[in-house]
Amino acid sequence: MRKRKPKLRIIAPDPRYGDPIVTQFVNNMMLSGKKSTAFTIFYAAMDIIKDRTQQDEHQIWKKALNNAMPQVEVRSRRIGGATFQIPTEIRAKRKMSIGMKWLIKFARQRSGKGMAEKLAAELIAASKGEGGAVKRKEDTHRMAESNRAFAHFRV
Repeated sequence: MRKRKPKLRIIAPDPRYGDPIVTQFVNNMMLSGKKSTAFTIFYAAMDIIKDRTQQDEHQIWKKALNNAMPQVEVRSRRIGGATFQIPTEIRAKRKMSIGMKWLIKFARQRSGKGMAEKLAAELIAASKGEGGAVKRKEDTHRMAESNRAFAHFRV
């Protein structure tokens, strides 16, 4: 590689849980630079989760994120005249960011009133192994499994 690796940015931990991964999640959720609004929505969703499940909301959020994180993905690669879908392992940081983005995307697509309500519903569903984000992960894994024959083309 010609360029040097970029310096990793240090993400500050969030005020309630002291977890930098929560801050990363909120950063992904943020629209138009409105971080305080994103934090308000996230914490409201966590309060809804606590009311509905009577369990530790931070643990449910972690479990939901774990259930939504894909292990493998397919990458398109052109070999000869054909394009092959080649299954590849995903590195840890990318797994996490993909899982976060899927949770947020499918929460936004849900029906319901208010983003906090929709996010809470998606996180509860994902922690149980249901919901759009987990379904997307399973579809990705299924696609990688069906294209396992092309794994030897991996670079």
